[in-house]
This record gives sequence, structure tokens and C-alpha cells, in this order.
Amino acid sequence: MVAGLNWVCRAVGEVGDEVLVQTPVYPPFLSAPTLQQRQLQTVDLCVHDSTSQQLYYGLDLTTFKAKLSSKTALFLLCHPHNPVGRVFSRHELLALAELCMENGTVICSDEIHCDLLLDAETMPHVPLASLSPEIAASCITLMAPSKTFNIAGLACSFAIVQNPRLRKILQRAAMGIMPEINVLGIEAALAGYQHGESWLQDLLIYLRGNRDYLFDFVVENMPKIRLTRPEATFLTWLDCRAWVADPYLFCLEKARVAGNEGQSFGMGYEGFLRLNFGCSRLRLQEALTRLQHAYLMSETD
Repeated sequence: MVAGLNWVCRAVGEVGDEVLVQTPVYPPFLSAPTLQQRQLQTVDLCVHDSTSQQLYYGLDLTTFKAKLSSKTALFLLCHPHNPVGRVFSRHELLALAELCMENGTVICSDEIHCDLLLDAETMPHVPLASLSPEIAASCITLMAPSKTFNIAGLACSFAIVQNPRLRKILQRAAMGIMPEINVLGIEAALAGYQHGESWLQDLLIYLRGNRDYLFDFVVENMPKIRLTRPEATFLTWLDCRAWVADPYLFCLEKARVAGNEGQSFGMGYEGFLRLNFGCSRLRLQEALTRLQHAYLMSETD
């Protein structure tokens, strides 16, 4: 999928064009434009209800619109979102897509986490390209079985491009650069998509339990930390600024728990941490117990 982000940035537009990205976001979204000689433009997601310990992110459509220009060739959308865990609604997606279409901006929608829905009954995944034929014609959808079935090492991903002209542009840009998918990756993808539904449903139950356990534990035991209660993915985003300045280093040294540094997800996110709860419940409990101990020790220093 990382190769796909770079491939799309290389294919769409010209050298020097702008690529718009919403932050905080998975770090390759931020590096791909500059690696492909494009200009990175960012717009922050906004936090709703700053008084709650739960972080809930939404869209800043006013700023998003202001960031679009005649040079904005491409918008990279992370949907469901990594790291904030949002499953964007049909209304939100339509608003983003209509602004991009008015500006003549192509949308690349990374939907790799779309099967990992933790609240599917109330927050279903809406593929961006399903909104209308006009939006589909301006959309590149990136997908993979790797997150769903835990087979990232087999390096199998794919793009869905309904517009023939756009598909030819991408195919031309891939020549001599993008390798063919390997046989093991194809067979594993087919096995997962054709026969893995019951396994996936069991996984979702487990991840949902981990999500709820983590959220409740932090709220009850570490009140200075604000965090997301993700609607999808296996990732939680924590705002630790009221607790410590560098939570990554503090947690690594004092608790021996390694997360992902917030600053790698965008400018201004120092003091944040991404935590992966896609693990056994026992390992999650051990990690949270260590974090709680380090938290209490820091409060008494």
C-alpha cells in the first residue's frame, strides 16, 4: 500500500503540483508526495468536544476548501482513518468529494482498513467510489487483504480505478517500477476473501473487546490522557500533552512499552502517541499495567 501511495503521487499531475493530506495521518501519506517531486499540503482534522476525555475527530471543511488550489492535483484520503479510527459518514465523504470535483482534484482513497469495522451496525464503511458515477470517475481506491487477514508479508494489494483514462495513466506510470503480485500473495488473498468470513467475525469480536478494555482502562486510571475510541482499525490515538512532553520516549524508558511517535503523523502532534491493540488480551493488559505504573510514578515525582 505504501508503494501504491507513491505510485499514485507519481502518476497524477505534474512535478511541482500539490498533494493535499489530512493530519494526523499514517506517515507514508506525508512522505510520498515529496518523494515523487510533489508539494505536500496538509489540513488538520478537528477535535469535537474538547471537554471530554474521548478524542473524536471530524472534518474542517472550511480550511480544506481554502487549501485547494489550481495546483492541487491529488487528495490522499485515509478511510477508515489511521490513526484516529474514524469511519467517515456518507455526508462527510460527499462533502470532501464535491469540493475536490469542483476543483478538478483526483482523490486517492486508501481503504485498507475497511473490513476492520468495530461498530459496523452503526458506522458502516461507505466506499468513496460508491457515492456516484461522477465521483467514481475521479477516484482511485487502494485496497489489500493484508490488514484484514494479517498477511502483510505477502505483499498483495490492488487499486480499483473505474475511469479508463485514469487507469491508463496509472498503468503507464507503473511500467518498469511496480512489480507483479506474487503467486503466494494472490492465493492468500483469494483464500481470505472466499473463506475467511467466520475468522474475520471472530477477529472483530476480539478487537472490539480490546478496544473497549483499553479505552475504559485509560479513562479510569490515567485521567490526564485523552484518547480515541476507534470505530475501525486496531489503533488508538492518545493525546498525552497534559501528562508528559514526550510520551514515546517516556513510555519506552519508564514502562518498556513502545508506541509510535505522534510527530511522525504530522506537524504539531508532538505529545501524541499511537498504540496498537491488535494483540492478545494478556499482552494488552500487561502493557496497560506498565503504563499505569509509570503514570502513577510520574504523578508522585
